Parts: sequence; C-alpha cells; structure tokens
Amino acid sequence: MRVFSFEKLIVWQKSRELSKLVYNTTNQFPKDERFGLISQMRRCSISISSNIAEGAGRHTNKDKARFTEIAYGSALELLNQAILSNDLKFLSDENHNQIRTNISEITAMLDSLYKSQLKA
Repeated sequence: MRVFSFEKLIVWQKSRELSKLVYNTTNQFPKDERFGLISQMRRCSISISSNIAEGAGRHTNKDKARFTEIAYGSALELLNQAILSNDLKFLSDENHNQIRTNISEITAMLDSLYKSQLKA
C-alpha cells in the first residue's frame, strides 16, 4: 500500500490525535450544542489535518504554504472555541488544557513547516 508524503509528517499525525480528542470531549457537551460548538469544534479539528493533506498534493511551494496557513488558522479557531467551551463549563479545565497544549505544539510545527515551504 502506498504511503503519501503527508502521512509521514508528525504534525499531520498529531493533528489526527487532536481530532480524536476533540471528538471524545465534545461527546460530553450538552446535546443542544450538537449543531453549535460540537459541530464547529469537530470541523475545525478535522480541517487542520485535511489542509495539511491537501497542501501536500499541490505542486508549488507557494500553494503548499497556503494550505499550511489555512491549517494554522483552523487550529486557532479551535483554540477560541475550546476557550469558550471552558468558559461555559462544557469543557473541563483538564480537557481544555490538553487541547490547548496540543494546539500549541501543532501550531509551532505548522509555523516551521510554513517557513520551510516558503524557503524551498
């Protein structure tokens, strides 16, 4: 079976783990948030790894960097939603800190990836 280049990226692997964490923690949110924060947070978390994958399929480094930039934006959007969820007591302090730590790590990796794509 073929392994695509994005599958080898640690940042893509970590973003998949973050998506699983978000899915598991949002299962505990109030059911009336199903089309609100639950949906938004899940889409943002998936968007990070999806944009990394899509960018890997682009031919120019400028295009690759653009998708990395979009992934970074999705990570920050997810952080905002996690903060709000914690404020509303939907997300425990422990889960909030775990998501925040993962996002910090992922955004640092995305920043490095972006810079390397622009230099190449």
